[in-house]
Amino acid sequence: MLTSNIHEPILLIRIPGIEIIDETDEFVCVEFGAGENWHNCVLHCVENQWYGIENMSLIPGCIGAAPIQNIGAYGAELKDCFQELKAFNIETGEIEKFSLEQCKFGYRESFFKHEGKGKYIIISVTLRLSKSAKININYGDIQKVLEQKNIEHPNLKDVSDAVIEIRQSKLPDPAILGNSGSFFKNPVILKSLAEKIQSENPDLKIFPVNNEYVKIPAAWLIEKSGWKGHKRAHVGVHQNQALVLVHFGGGKGIEIQELASEIQLDVANKFSVNLEFEVNIW
Repeated sequence: MLTSNIHEPILLIRIPGIEIIDETDEFVCVEFGAGENWHNCVLHCVENQWYGIENMSLIPGCIGAAPIQNIGAYGAELKDCFQELKAFNIETGEIEKFSLEQCKFGYRESFFKHEGKGKYIIISVTLRLSKSAKININYGDIQKVLEQKNIEHPNLKDVSDAVIEIRQSKLPDPAILGNSGSFFKNPVILKSLAEKIQSENPDLKIFPVNNEYVKIPAAWLIEKSGWKGHKRAHVGVHQNQALVLVHFGGGKGIEIQELASEIQLDVANKFSVNLEFEVNIW
């Protein structure tokens, strides 16, 4: 646990509940209490053959936090199947509903990280999930894992299991080694800058965004800058995934923040790319 001087009360959300609120032959709308464990909700959907969030298996945390980050993994994001959420307005004491548009989702962004920060408590999230097969195996190592298992026609559980296997091989278990998952966003930069970097580093992977901009892996930038596996006193960079900052015990939050800032500066100096935090720092 990171230690710091906390002078405000902390509210731990444990609101339970999984309820179908609308259903047709094509889709199902399910309302999840904000305190439900995200991965358990994914497994519940997989078991019921509801498609949409299987690529986000094993993301740690509760479902109420998912809209704040617009969490995503392996080619899927929460916004892709988001219906609405309910949130408690701290100032008025009223419960308000937020639509997809009102949440202003972006890449690891939402209304709740900016204008709404500190003003609302999310109490439930409703997802619109498909009942028909829409398997997405084109991102990351999913296809590779399925091929290794000789699975030619993957089902919903096959995809979820593949994602779980990949994440367990690369990412530390928060219950064993303190971390908040991916600490930095994958930067979106000018295509011309990416091509310049790639000309000197052919192993850089580039993902098109539009005609002018592309996305490149933050983990690659951090590793190329020599930070992967870095350890100092109580904190460090994970040895298997440079995107994850870890806490070995006995440290303070400021130590993580200082390490992250040093990484940002080093990457900017080496590649002229500015890394943004994915985590929400209060």
